[in-house]
Amino acid sequence: MMRKDVATGASMITELAKGVVRLRAANPSPMTGSGTNSYVLSGPAGVVVIDPGPALPAHLAALTAAIGRRPVAAILVSHPHQDHSALCPAFSRATGAAVLAFGDAVAGRTPIMQQLAATGLSGGGEGIDTAFAPDRHILDGEVMDVAGLQIEVIHTPGHMGSHVCFGFDGHLFSGDHVMGWSTTLISPPDGDMGAYMASLARLSRRRWQRFFPGHGESVDDPALRLAELTAHRRAREAAILAVLHNGPASAVQIAARLYTETPAALQGAAARNVLAHLIDLQDRNLTFSAGQIGVDAPFQLPR
Repeated sequence: MMRKDVATGASMITELAKGVVRLRAANPSPMTGSGTNSYVLSGPAGVVVIDPGPALPAHLAALTAAIGRRPVAAILVSHPHQDHSALCPAFSRATGAAVLAFGDAVAGRTPIMQQLAATGLSGGGEGIDTAFAPDRHILDGEVMDVAGLQIEVIHTPGHMGSHVCFGFDGHLFSGDHVMGWSTTLISPPDGDMGAYMASLARLSRRRWQRFFPGHGESVDDPALRLAELTAHRRAREAAILAVLHNGPASAVQIAARLYTETPAALQGAAARNVLAHLIDLQDRNLTFSAGQIGVDAPFQLPR
């Protein structure tokens, strides 16, 4: 792997391979790790930018400098969270490039998540880009010819209903679906645990050389990481069921039992992950909640 780190303003530029450059925005946090990754792919007819990132002037300047005078053939967005998509309007105006994505912030939700949203369940933990509206909607399985590059669209709902990954030359730009530094936040109704697990299984059926995620470093053994994430979620599911064997409990109460080493600032995100598991378990008739579903609603095992 070719690496060349260059500080440009407040962003860090890393050349990962021939024609693939990563720019990491200066927006570190417990949810974004060391910052959000934007990618510039160079082709014979210009460049493609994946996830322009947060609306930071320094990051816009870094992207503009990295591109230089080359035309931007397309702006691709993995999902409309503000740390990935908020820079799109300014970057699109600056380059004249169209923004391509699966859909807006509520696109791709499963019927159960649509129903929960209609009853008042709201997300938490990450900034939804509610104003996001792509210039063109891209489809699962579509192979786009942009800048002379062949890029495949793979719909991977779970973190969000509209989340997509991009396949290119045996590599996968995996957004927030698969990362090496952390597991993925699944926060209903924007996130869906059943869909997330199905997307992990789908990616596992193919061989990949490397994953380029939305945060953190590249994943050099994709098959191993996919197996680790699947095993982690199955273990968490088993632990949740074990807690419920002792009686009804809410997502907040279960998170406090299971995430004992998680800082207080991240307990809310932990409870959202537990809630995602509980909803998935209820959908499979393994748990149920008699009241309106939320992080404080008690769940219990079927009698």
